[in-house]
Amino acid sequence: QVQLVESGGGLVQAGGSLRLSCAASGIIFSIQTMSWYRQAPGKQREFVAAITSGGYKNYADSVKGRFTISRDNAKNTVYLQMNSLKPEDTAVYYCNADRRGTSYWGQGIQVTVSS
Repeated sequence: QVQLVESGGGLVQAGGSLRLSCAASGIIFSIQTMSWYRQAPGKQREFVAAITSGGYKNYADSVKGRFTISRDNAKNTVYLQMNSLKPEDTAVYYCNADRRGTSYWGQGIQVTVSS
């Protein structure tokens, strides 16, 4: 079955960095558009960043210039490098794989940024 497993979350001070990873199995990773979303307490899940199978990247305005999404097709893994973290980046971060409307989600991982 399809599994997306996030790792790398945790607690960091404002201005710090974290790198999230999402390891995929059960799908043809290289043809998926891979994305990161996040959901803060009391808020709706929101888009953070995406990378297509061809390597095109897209970011939410709130993270542009601070976050970088990348993928390693040989490892079936997508990454989210998060720099200059702010308290408002605190959320559960979810990995998503999508191919022509068929979408899968990871279980989510907590990122907490202290001020």
